[in-house]
Amino acid sequence: MPSKKRRRKEERPKIHPKNKYSDNPPDFALLASLYPSFKPFVFYSREGRPRIEWTDFNATRELTRVLLLHDHGLQWWVPDGQLCPTVPNRSNYIHWIEDLLSSDIIPKTNSNGDNVRGFDIGTGANCIYPLLGASLLGWSFVASDVTDVALEWAERNVKNNPHISELIEIRKVKCSHNTFTPEGLSNGESNYSEEGEGLPSSSFDMPASENKSYHGPPILLDVVRDGESFDFCMCNPPFFESIEEAGLNPKTSCGGTHEEMVCPGGEQAFISRIIEDSVVLRQSFRWYTSMVGRKVNLKYLISKLREVGVTIVKTTEFVQGQTCRWGLAWSFVPPARKIISPHVTEKNILSFMLEGIQRQFGAIDVLQSVESFFRTGGASCKLNASSFTVDITASTDHCNALLNNEVKHLDEVAGCSNVQGASSNLCFRVLVFQQIPGTLLVKGSLQHRDSPLSGLFSSIIQHLEDSLRHKFCREKAGANHF
Repeated sequence: MPSKKRRRKEERPKIHPKNKYSDNPPDFALLASLYPSFKPFVFYSREGRPRIEWTDFNATRELTRVLLLHDHGLQWWVPDGQLCPTVPNRSNYIHWIEDLLSSDIIPKTNSNGDNVRGFDIGTGANCIYPLLGASLLGWSFVASDVTDVALEWAERNVKNNPHISELIEIRKVKCSHNTFTPEGLSNGESNYSEEGEGLPSSSFDMPASENKSYHGPPILLDVVRDGESFDFCMCNPPFFESIEEAGLNPKTSCGGTHEEMVCPGGEQAFISRIIEDSVVLRQSFRWYTSMVGRKVNLKYLISKLREVGVTIVKTTEFVQGQTCRWGLAWSFVPPARKIISPHVTEKNILSFMLEGIQRQFGAIDVLQSVESFFRTGGASCKLNASSFTVDITASTDHCNALLNNEVKHLDEVAGCSNVQGASSNLCFRVLVFQQIPGTLLVKGSLQHRDSPLSGLFSSIIQHLEDSLRHKFCREKAGANHF
């Protein structure tokens, strides 16, 4: 008998609460009545709900134009073929950076009082981030790009909004045949901490290669001028490695030129170069940030950041409709408080489903593997076979070993019971139980939310999930496991 596949029962991240569209999504019917140019693109479903055709570039462009005008008082346009951004999604990114800047994780380093200065990498013809940041929050921006068309229309969009035009500088990136490769990237000593809101799966997941390198125009180095400092940089990178790959999503049409959508090595190579540039520029920026399109690349990039000696990494998820992207942020500024991880985790409970369990394995096998996974890293473990739980206590060294896939020697593992009383340890429980035959739910529950290591909880659970999937689940064709 065919069975319905159960999906992971986790709360989906929502639109940022400060976003204008958090409680009031765009009303297509109202916009059509107010803006005659938008009306031809609106149709009604059988249930009487107004819709637009998301595969029609002209429809999505007109929607962006009227939303920026109606809700933000901005005059805006881009020519055919240029990338057309979605306003609610881009607003999420702006408000996340606002959260980063207002947090006390790292101290403020600028001397301009409350004046915030940002750098938009590859602003495009749409110049969406500077326009939103300036109109919503009064931020000033340097917005860079390479192509003449992008620079011309970005400048036009700025000048057409004289109330904020003085806040935005459009800067041309000068191309060079010799690309600069920073050296000494693995020599930094890291006082590293990581904070995230979960790393959910994506339909865009594809195998990642650690050998992808960027060969293109300058990104930050040779664009940021001597003596300049910024509160943050932001970037909507070219996600794809080829224009054919960029055209694989038939559900939307947001346009986009080759330069906006594609670079050799894709987003992994592009963001890796931002990381390399940040190693040289270091505290010229309080926060370095980028959007990321694939979870598999996010894992790789976080690993790279830990290697180069950043002080903190933060992640988030941007969700708008069916589109899922991630935000990645890092800093070299010393933490405001000298603790191992100056934050607490966003979630006390994280869970995942193991589907397609091979027949020879049951819940007890998975439970024993959970224990083995953490013992291998040196953590203290207490397995309870009757309740199908494992209680884990891990020190800083154990957490680092687990995240780096290191194996502790037997004498180190034997001595791990000594960590039980330490208040700075990470303590949590992992529960395993069967949902339906062949499907198990694995749930991790953080015991002490205020532990200085609590921010590593989500990454450790993610590593556990990858390990268990690789060992127990039947791999689908083309699947990639870490």
